[in-house]
Amino acid sequence: MKAVDVRAKTPDQLSDDLAALKKEQFNLRFQKATGQLEKTARVRQIRRDIARIKTVLAEKSAAKKA
Repeated sequence: MKAVDVRAKTPDQLSDDLAALKKEQFNLRFQKATGQLEKTARVRQIRRDIARIKTVLAEKSAAKKA
């Protein structure tokens, strides 16, 4: 997910995406614990996408307050 794509979404869409990514992150952690994780790079990608979404949400809320 690119930062440009994230910035184009509404806060509601970003919240939905964040929830979906958190579920996926949980599933990946579970797979890792049971030794079934195949795409190890996906863990890092999900973590960065979550951070990217949280950053944009914070920016949008700060802009709304100002």
